[in-house]
Amino acid sequence: MQNDFSFCPNCGGKKIENVKMRKWRCPDCGFTLYNNVAAAVGLIIRLPDGRVLFEKRAKEPRKGFLALPGGFVDPNESAEEACVRECREEIGVEPEKIRYVASFPNSYEYKGILYKTCDLFFEAEIPEGAELKAQEGEVLAFEPMRAGSEDEIERIPLAFESARLALMENIGKGRKQ
Repeated sequence: MQNDFSFCPNCGGKKIENVKMRKWRCPDCGFTLYNNVAAAVGLIIRLPDGRVLFEKRAKEPRKGFLALPGGFVDPNESAEEACVRECREEIGVEPEKIRYVASFPNSYEYKGILYKTCDLFFEAEIPEGAELKAQEGEVLAFEPMRAGSEDEIERIPLAFESARLALMENIGKGRKQ
C-alpha cells in the first residue's frame, strides 16, 4: 500500500509526485510534504502473578486481537507522558516506574491510510489492587497472559508485530548484539 495525493494540497495541481515514499513534491508550486514517522508507545505491565496485561482491541486495525496498553504520542508530549496518558485513558490507572525497553518500526493502516510508526516500548507497574476500567470504544476486555518465554509469546494473538518483538526483547530473546 502506498499513500498518494491526486492533487497538491497547496495549489491544487495534478502533478504532485511521491518521491520514494519519503516525501511528496509538487513541480508546479514547489510544495514539499515529508512522510515523517509517527511516534507511538506501548507498555509491558507485568501483574503480581507474572502475567502481562493485554487489551482486546475494540476497533480496527486488528479489531479483536490483543495489544499492549498504549497509543500515539501527542504533539508536545514526551513518550513517557504519552505512556501515562494512554494508561489513564485505556485502563483507568496511572502507571508507575516507567522504564524504556526498546523501539521497533510498525505499519498502522487506518481508514485506507498507511501510517509508518516508531513504536517505543516501556515496562511499567500499576499499583497493587488497582481497579482496571476499559476505555469504551477502544478496549473490549483485559486479557492477562503469560509472556515469559518465546513459546508463550508466539501463542498470543497480537495485533502488531512490534509488540511481539518488544516482548521478546523484554525477556532477553530480542535483538542479537
